[in-house]
Amino acid sequence: MDLLRRTVLKGAGASGVLAGLLAAGVLKPTLAYASDWNKAAFEAKELDAALKGLGAEGAAANPALVMKAPEIAENGAVVPIDVTSNIPNTTMIAILVLKNPFPLSSQFEFASGAMGDVSVRLKVAETSIIRAVAKADGKVYSTQKEVKVTVGGCGG
Repeated sequence: MDLLRRTVLKGAGASGVLAGLLAAGVLKPTLAYASDWNKAAFEAKELDAALKGLGAEGAAANPALVMKAPEIAENGAVVPIDVTSNIPNTTMIAILVLKNPFPLSSQFEFASGAMGDVSVRLKVAETSIIRAVAKADGKVYSTQKEVKVTVGGCGG
């Protein structure tokens, strides 16, 4: 049997089944929308306003909130950041870059029992402090680290 004919028939059959399921209402693509995003926090241009939007004012330092970031970033367009919360019942982790035009870069929410561990690649405009904020059991914790952004990896 011709391989091209077989491939076309498989594709047509799968498309027909998918179209039938959509028409019958079995598959509802509208249910896949992301949840509402924190517009006030993400559009804030100052650190205090972003923290207020997150509900994270007055965050206390906690050694169980661990952030790994490079001391010197050779390329500010791709700075790897890893945040792990060893605090029980962590429900949210947010990462802020203090000198970026919009400080809040990312926010992650966790279901109960999930491990609070995130890895991101951030764009950092200039040498800045990067702060991680976590919510657990109604309390807010933070940790921070300065990352030097250089051209060509020369520290300074």
